[in-house]
Amino acid sequence: MFKFQMYKKLQAKTSAIYQEAREAASAIGIPDGLKGKFGLTGAISGCPAPLRDDIQRYCEEGGKEVIPLARLVDEIRELVKTYYGDQYDAAPVNTCEAGLWVTFDTLFTPPNLGRGDNYRSRYLVPMEKHLHHHGGYGRPFPPRYKDIFADRGSTAGEFGFYGKRQNNMDTLMVPMVGAEYPVHGIKYWPVPLLTGVDAGKTAAKMAEVAARHAGQLTGITSLGYETPGYGYAEKDENGTPLLQKYLAALAEQYDIPYVIDNAWGIPFVGCDIRKTGAHVVIFSMDKASGSTTSGLIIGREEYMVPIRRALGMHGDRWGTTASYGKAAYVTQDPGKEALLGQIAALRTLLENPEVVTRPVDDLFRIVEEEFAGLDPELRKGIIISKSYNSTAVEVNYEGTWAGGWGIPIFTIEDMYAGSNLLQSGLAQMGVIPTIAYDANIYISPGLGTTDQHGQLLEDRARLAVRALVKLIGIICKHAYN
Repeated sequence: MFKFQMYKKLQAKTSAIYQEAREAASAIGIPDGLKGKFGLTGAISGCPAPLRDDIQRYCEEGGKEVIPLARLVDEIRELVKTYYGDQYDAAPVNTCEAGLWVTFDTLFTPPNLGRGDNYRSRYLVPMEKHLHHHGGYGRPFPPRYKDIFADRGSTAGEFGFYGKRQNNMDTLMVPMVGAEYPVHGIKYWPVPLLTGVDAGKTAAKMAEVAARHAGQLTGITSLGYETPGYGYAEKDENGTPLLQKYLAALAEQYDIPYVIDNAWGIPFVGCDIRKTGAHVVIFSMDKASGSTTSGLIIGREEYMVPIRRALGMHGDRWGTTASYGKAAYVTQDPGKEALLGQIAALRTLLENPEVVTRPVDDLFRIVEEEFAGLDPELRKGIIISKSYNSTAVEVNYEGTWAGGWGIPIFTIEDMYAGSNLLQSGLAQMGVIPTIAYDANIYISPGLGTTDQHGQLLEDRARLAVRALVKLIGIICKHAYN
């Protein structure tokens, strides 16, 4: 049997897999009243976790007061500067993607004003997971990647991810050394398998590409994650991924900004802009930090001045230190409740980080215990690690393919096509799924698995993880029998 035939078999057996998944949900005791109301992560934009009591209370109290929004933005700036230092600044936005958009357009794209023909700019990005976010703002280069995002997203074509492309900008896509990009899935597509990434050699390869395009190079970007499945297993003595440090050094060499997309990450506790050497880091505050829906841009002051200007936050034209006015990116304004939620979340991360780290420790223990019940031949190829940056537990199963055939790998294209059985199968069990493609599964607390204070409800979390383990067994059985 060829690989594509195994996925063809899974497609034909989808109904049987769903039926068996529903039966397994009953067998492990998922109550009917809980189905559809709990899941494997509270950090998904489409189904965010309920707000913790401390954040909800602060938003309710502040919502009843008359507060100029510029004052709230300045309070966020104060919290950021308290932790990172006065040489850093911040700008809240309505989403992390909005933060990427304004940052790239401000720092990477050519200017629009003035006489003469415009020039093209190019920015570097490693071929990593979630590339359609931080790698989707330019035309893919080289041309072999021009259809890399295919049907990705709920809408494709000009109104999908390709519609994000900025004016006269290209994206230089560089495969990571030590990574593999085999084709998998019912929606058969290349998948980035990144546990073997060599940070030094990848940085050297990116430096070679940078040298070839030096005349047009305007920026570098990457994810801010820290786990093996995302290609960031190699770290320094402080736990900072080496590749991020190397990319920061490369950016300094070319005098261009290095922007980190840390959507599923948190300030203060997670990816540290000072340790990575990055110039700008962007967060989705409603994911791992548990804030109200919003994004946050943190960066060195030099780079934050034009970003804050584009958002209308850098002061009025007659001379003030702050404003909340109209500018090029007024559509990215976060609003009062979003700002209040950010302040509450940042205060907790600054003063009491155990609120978000303790549930990760508890969940990690549960995941290890439940996956111990998986078939030993499959279990030995699985890497389980925890991330305080993402407040998540990563289950990576690339290694199950090391000796031949392993746990079926579904692509991100499968997710958008509805053919990712690890996700659609969980839905059949009454469990709201999580990111589970490219042989990498991220599990985090929050979606019906924590109490009002954000602490883990162990029985519910265990049920959700146990459902995942059962579903993996069901899918493997139908793939190979």
